[in-house]
Amino acid sequence: MRVAAIDCGTNSIRLLIADVDAGAGTLTDVVRTMTVVRLGQGVDRTGEFAQDALDRTFAAADLYAAECRVHGVAAIRFVATSATRDARNRDVFLDGIRTRLGVTPEVISGQEEAALSFRGATGALDAAHDGPFLVVDLGGGSTEVVLGTEAPEAAHSMDVGCVRMTERHLAEDPPSAVQVEAAERDVHAAIDDAFAGVPVERTATLVGLAGSITTVTAHALGLPEYDRAAINGAVIDIDDAIRACEDLLAASRAERAALGFMHPGRVDVIGAGALVWKTVMTRVRDAVVAAGGHLPHVVTSEHDILDGIAFSAAERA
Repeated sequence: MRVAAIDCGTNSIRLLIADVDAGAGTLTDVVRTMTVVRLGQGVDRTGEFAQDALDRTFAAADLYAAECRVHGVAAIRFVATSATRDARNRDVFLDGIRTRLGVTPEVISGQEEAALSFRGATGALDAAHDGPFLVVDLGGGSTEVVLGTEAPEAAHSMDVGCVRMTERHLAEDPPSAVQVEAAERDVHAAIDDAFAGVPVERTATLVGLAGSITTVTAHALGLPEYDRAAINGAVIDIDDAIRACEDLLAASRAERAALGFMHPGRVDVIGAGALVWKTVMTRVRDAVVAAGGHLPHVVTSEHDILDGIAFSAAERA
């Protein structure tokens, strides 16, 4: 069945049109695209969507609706995450999407977001990687952590993400030590809450998803330009990944913009994304080591919540 999965987050809106065989558990891409719309612009501060952010998102939705018509999709599932959960005027957004795509957007919980991310990521992992898997989906407004082997066993959604942390703390270019310390305090506090309910010390394979993490991976690999095939499935030494995070956090906006793999829509928020990812990796490794384990590397996946949404759309239809 040909389906469309749309993931509308705080920073970007993404479309996957795919041919799905739900029985066999296989998915073949037809179209996979992303537009940075910054829907969550200012939501952490004002509690509402800004009109220009809505306009950018609706323009992208018009383009995605056209793609769905051209490719003859049989079912569409539109999922909205952190920013939409937080915005008081979300009905304006939901009505605008319904008009353009003919489906009602689903404002999912952090728990469901984590479960969909887990399914999308682990379904595409190489069999060489052992479970339990800790899947980390680092978005613009929230970061989901979910532990499991065949299915999610424990999950938590943290209200820290690259857009939220940038707007809340990292105003200078590059951010000052004081700003970085304040952001780190927020992230550590969120991790304390998350790890209280998710036994991350059981992690055998740490898997990172979404744009901040794939961008850090591109930097760690030294890629001259963004290469999805090279990034997907990349196994990176955690120390190398942490150094890549530190480089991006310390860089100026101009230095980040000059990197060939850097999407223009991530230039101003990648420092915060790198800070969150560095902190999560460090805390997970520390927990595993304290429990007598070993966690030398992290795996990056280009398969994420979009794939999980596509599978669920096919099964529903």
